[in-house]
Amino acid sequence: MKAHDGMYIDGAWRPAAGADTIAVVNPADEQVIAHVPAGSVEDVDAAVRAARAALPGWAATPPADRAARIAALRDVLVARKDEIAETVTAELGSPLPFSQKVQVGLPIAVAGSYAELAATHPFEGRAGNSTVYHEPVGVVGAITPWNYPLHQIVAKVAPALAAGCTVVLKPAEDTPLTAQLFAEAVHEAGVPAGVFNLVTGLGPVAGQALAEHEGVDLVSFTGSTAVGRQIGATAGAAVKKVALELGGKSANVILPSADLAKAVNIGVANVMSNSGQTCSAWTRMLVHREQYDEAVELAAAAAEKYGDRIGPVASAKQQARVRGYIEKGVAEGARLVAGGPESPREQGYFVSPTVFADVRPEMTIAQEEIFGPVLSVIPYEDEDEAVRIANGTVYGLAGAVWAGEDTEAVAFARRLDTGQVDINGGRFNPLAPFGGYKQSGVGRELGAHGLSEYLQTKSLQF
Repeated sequence: MKAHDGMYIDGAWRPAAGADTIAVVNPADEQVIAHVPAGSVEDVDAAVRAARAALPGWAATPPADRAARIAALRDVLVARKDEIAETVTAELGSPLPFSQKVQVGLPIAVAGSYAELAATHPFEGRAGNSTVYHEPVGVVGAITPWNYPLHQIVAKVAPALAAGCTVVLKPAEDTPLTAQLFAEAVHEAGVPAGVFNLVTGLGPVAGQALAEHEGVDLVSFTGSTAVGRQIGATAGAAVKKVALELGGKSANVILPSADLAKAVNIGVANVMSNSGQTCSAWTRMLVHREQYDEAVELAAAAAEKYGDRIGPVASAKQQARVRGYIEKGVAEGARLVAGGPESPREQGYFVSPTVFADVRPEMTIAQEEIFGPVLSVIPYEDEDEAVRIANGTVYGLAGAVWAGEDTEAVAFARRLDTGQVDINGGRFNPLAPFGGYKQSGVGRELGAHGLSEYLQTKSLQF
């Protein structure tokens, strides 16, 4: 695609207030593929004002009509899915088949789910002698990350539109081209002017301005826990709502009755997917001590098979971060059984699929979010210890449990301080709530729970 040199505000592409730009780099070959505007406080203000002006009309639009616009948006994304997938691959580096199936296929499904929810959700009900209304929160400031650039946008914008809110989006600076394509799709779908607005820019400038803006009623942010704390503090000072989907350090717990080979192989695939750049990746594999050595061998062999099958990480900064964690794991005494800190290619931001054994729960690589293709295999003696290890981080976003019977896995999963747990390889469900306990965030995305984040409640007594 040809990058836009302006912002999408009030239904049109308009020049940025300043001349600064951001270079978009292909992480596979380190070549600059485009430049986009680096938005300023003035750009954010213009976008918020447009969203505020459009709010009364969109909020008053019947839910069925809002549903029709979201369905039209879904249809445009379907029609342009190949172009979007190629763009994601170019600016993020994910292999094209993965971009087609997951990076684009998943958000199309999510958009479709919100088209249905917008038409069927009970925005009005009765409670005794009261009528209860669920009304839009107002103007939403959406700040999205680079790891799933289209999905993270759709997971915020679609429910916000379904609720009757208007939106200002500030996408990650590493993947702004996908956001520009989304803005084109919004326009083509006939969403009214000002209902959706796009400002590209740097987080500390445009992102901060959006979080602080007095015209924003809710800040929806996905990203690191550190930045989430800052946004939460900013929003709290202004007494505005936040929805925060933050970091994770998910445990993949394999109970002795499980099919060990299946659990290990799927667990490794989960970590290597998207080059490990998934906040819900199961980066800690917990295995009973009697099965530990076999599990380590299986994990190392599975990781070695990936080799060139995974793409690069998103940037030079991310590559340095992940390699630093691998070096830290070695320094703290963990044993490398696959991969390592050396770059597997001379060009591109690649990291070798890496597996550590002899990992202690207190090690840095077992506690902090690495966001790369790095797996720690940790032994446990009994289920109580497995629960302590699984719950023994500041995070609680996702996880997995494997056992011979679902009932056994469910009993263990109920003991985890985690927002979402896959049972014996359970499939991703776009209607199920996604979000975390503890420092993994506030609120939920997807399905009816995700829609409720963008609604506020009013009751009338008779």
